Amino acid sequence: MFWYDHDGGGWGWFAMSAGMILFWILIAAVGLLVYRAVARSQGGGAPPGAQPPGPPPEQLLAERFARGEIDEDEYHRRLTVLRESATGGPRPGRR
Repeated sequence: MFWYDHDGGGWGWFAMSAGMILFWILIAAVGLLVYRAVARSQGGGAPPGAQPPGPPPEQLLAERFARGEIDEDEYHRRLTVLRESATGGPRPGRR
């Protein structure tokens, strides 16, 4: 086994160890990039402030009004609050 005296000394072991560490770092980086790509394609990577998936709040409010869960006065009051909160305006009766 050691007949040919191809001993690389400490540098051979160092290069082999460094190569193995770099190999596992590369595998972890590829795994992380694949995970982020899959999560982003499934909607997990939405930018902050983006509209959440699903119907908008005004549509949900209109559906509740149509089903009779809320009356007309409450519908208009909540609709006003929704629209003011979207524009950043003051809410009536609140500080």
